[in-house]
Amino acid sequence: MPESASERVHDDPRPGALRELRVLELGGLIAGPFATRLLGEFGADVIKVEAPARDAGPGGDPLRTWRQLHNGTSLWWAAQARNKRCITLDLKAEAGRDIVLRLVRSCDVVVENMRPGVLEKLGLGWEQLRAANPALVMVRISGFGQTGPLRAQPGFGAIAESMGGMRYVTGDPEHPPMRANLSLGDSIAALHAVMGALVALRHRDATGGRFDGTRGGEGQVVDVALNEAVFNMMESTLMEYSVGGTVRQRCGSSIAGIVPSNAYRSVDGEWVQISGNGDAIFARLMRAIGRDDMAAREDLAHNPGRIRAAAEIDRVIQEWVGRHEAAQVVQAMRAADVPASRIYSIADICADEQFRARGMIERHALDDGTPVDLPGVVPRLERTPGGTRWLGPALGAHTEQVLGELGLDAHAVAALRRDGVV
Repeated sequence: MPESASERVHDDPRPGALRELRVLELGGLIAGPFATRLLGEFGADVIKVEAPARDAGPGGDPLRTWRQLHNGTSLWWAAQARNKRCITLDLKAEAGRDIVLRLVRSCDVVVENMRPGVLEKLGLGWEQLRAANPALVMVRISGFGQTGPLRAQPGFGAIAESMGGMRYVTGDPEHPPMRANLSLGDSIAALHAVMGALVALRHRDATGGRFDGTRGGEGQVVDVALNEAVFNMMESTLMEYSVGGTVRQRCGSSIAGIVPSNAYRSVDGEWVQISGNGDAIFARLMRAIGRDDMAAREDLAHNPGRIRAAAEIDRVIQEWVGRHEAAQVVQAMRAADVPASRIYSIADICADEQFRARGMIERHALDDGTPVDLPGVVPRLERTPGGTRWLGPALGAHTEQVLGELGLDAHAVAALRRDGVV
C-alpha cells in the first residue's frame, strides 16, 4: 500500500502550498527540470534522477556544465536544481528500473522530457508506471508530442521557436529572423507543463483522490509539445491568416498593429521603450513631449488612425527622445503616466529598486562560500509563498537518503554502488 503524504512528510518545514506533493523528475537540461523547479519552489518534494558518473563521462544532467562554470559546475545549476533532492540511478539496469517503480508508488507526479519511446524501451513507459500507481500524473515534455509524424524526432527549444512561428515574427524585416539569447521555447513549454500537472491533479481530486497525496482518483498523461507551447503564444496570428490571409512579418523593435510602442535611442546612447498605445496614454505622451497639436488631432485619437501614421509618430517621438538622456526620458514619461523603461541589462536589473523591493534578487552562497544571486520565486502568494530551501546539490547528494526512505539500508546501497546502479 503506498505511503500517504502525512506519513512521508512528518514535520517537514518546507514552505508552499505544494509541500505535500512528491514529484519524480526523469530527464535533463531545460524544459523538464524547469517545470520541476517551479513545483519545488512552492514546496513539492522533487526527486531528480541522474545517471551515475562513469569512466567515460561525468554523469548527471548535462546542464551541470552549461554556460558559465564555477569550480566545474554551472552557475545556472544553483537555480535550476534548487530545492531538489538529487539521486543517481542507472535506468538501463534492472535494479535501477525497480527503484524507479518503487519511487513512483509514493509519487504524485512524474515529469520526463526524453524523446518519445525512450522510457518505453526501458520498461518505464506509461503502462508500467500506471500499473505501479493508478493515481499518477505523468507529464511528458517533448519536441513534437507523443503522437504525430514527427513524434520520434529530436526537438529543442530553438526548433520549437522556429516551427511555432515565434522566430518568423522576431527581428528586423531586412535581416534574418532573430532569437532571444535565451531558451524561450523550453521555458514556455515548462510553464505549460506545470499548468497541465496542476489541472490533472485537480481532476484526480474530483475523481475521488486527494491533493495531499493520500492517493485515489484518476491519474493521466499530460502531453506537452515544445512547438505547440510556443504556437500557443502566437496571439492573433492564426485568426488573421485564416480570415484575411495576413502573414504577420518582422517589424524590428515595434509591434504590428499597436502604435506607438517602440524602442527609441536617447542622446546618451541608451534605448528606451515607450508604450503609448492607449488612446488616453497617447494624448498624455504627446503633451509630455511638447506636441499638443498631435494630442489634439482627431485622426490620431484611436489606434487605427495611429497605425496609418505610425512612421510620423515614431519620427516625432525619436526626435524628442534623441535630445534627452535616457533617465530624463523615463522620468518625464512616468510623470505623465506613460509606460516607459530603459531596456535593461542584467546589471540594470540587479540595481533596480523595484526588483530589490520585491525580493527578486536573492543572495545565497555556493558551497565554497562564494556569494551568488538567484532570481526570486514567481508568482508571489500571500498565504503560501514559495522559497529557496537549498541550491542545486552535488551529483547523487541525496541518493542514500532517498533510498533509505524506500527501506534500503547502507549495505544494500553500497551493493548498488559497487554494481554501478547508483
